[in-house]
Amino acid sequence: MKNFGTIGTVAMLALAFSAVCASAEADKGIYGNDDRQDYYQASEARRKLADSTVAFFKTSQVSADGRLALENYGEKLDLCKGEAFREQPMGAFCSGTLVAPDLVMTAGHCVKSSYDCSETKMVFGYSVKSAGQNPDRVDASEVYSCKSIVAHEQDNTGVDYAIIKLDRPVANHEPLPINRAAGVTQGIRLFVIGHPVGLPVKVAGGASVRSVFFMDYFVANLDTYGGNSGSAVFNEATGLIEGILVRGGTDFELKKSFFSKCNQSVKVADSQGRGEDVTSISVVAKYIPLPGQEAVSVDPAVQPVDPILGNCVNPGPGATLDQLMAYVDCLTSQLNSKP
Repeated sequence: MKNFGTIGTVAMLALAFSAVCASAEADKGIYGNDDRQDYYQASEARRKLADSTVAFFKTSQVSADGRLALENYGEKLDLCKGEAFREQPMGAFCSGTLVAPDLVMTAGHCVKSSYDCSETKMVFGYSVKSAGQNPDRVDASEVYSCKSIVAHEQDNTGVDYAIIKLDRPVANHEPLPINRAAGVTQGIRLFVIGHPVGLPVKVAGGASVRSVFFMDYFVANLDTYGGNSGSAVFNEATGLIEGILVRGGTDFELKKSFFSKCNQSVKVADSQGRGEDVTSISVVAKYIPLPGQEAVSVDPAVQPVDPILGNCVNPGPGATLDQLMAYVDCLTSQLNSKP
């Protein structure tokens, strides 16, 4: 009986392990090898690109002196031991990229309304610059506010982008060039720079284009998570931005045993999983000025506006009560201003 019980327990554990492994084939998280690198691990060329990447924080999370309100990644998400970057801090909710001296490009669902704009800080330099040196603050000069939304579109199954005007031109960081020529084709090699799960900036290569949809967006096997939304996706050969990371599959799965449970990244082969959706840069190129030129102005103060809605930005599905009230207040003000 003792031997039978031991064998039975081992068999049940094996079945449980098999179930976890089988569920990992269903979605994405990491495609093939985990290609994410910290800032200090990346090449000099890619570190320079990362220098022009921003982390989106809620205004309440950033103090006047640049201190960031952060949480421990492993503890917050109850991660399994051995999970990459488990002891690093997390706090950002989206990513973005400097594309003009005072313009940041991101995903449309990251900043959807004037209220979101007012509640968002964009932070440069949130990175691990040497092994084990986790950041908890940046210089106050590296923190910028959202002045306005220059351009915005959000389709949960298609195009998703926003161009944000900052409160002042950015010092000490260079706007990054975009691909203004023909779009990507299947098989082109890619890498991405952003803030997965709100972690310090990560550079992840080893990816390629899987499919292209009407030049509006494409799908790639990028190692990205929630928090990477808004990340710039780069052409490995040219270093030019090819698009904006906007959607993907499930990031984590629950691993259970008789003794414990924890969350781990979903891992699949390079050719498996859902793939990650990227809005093509061609969709937003018209809003990004060439070096030395002025931005194409679509500021609400000068652009053509809807005769009824005016400059009010609908916060869309899933809006908070505060966002809805801000939208109603804007509409009321717009209607009251009519002669």
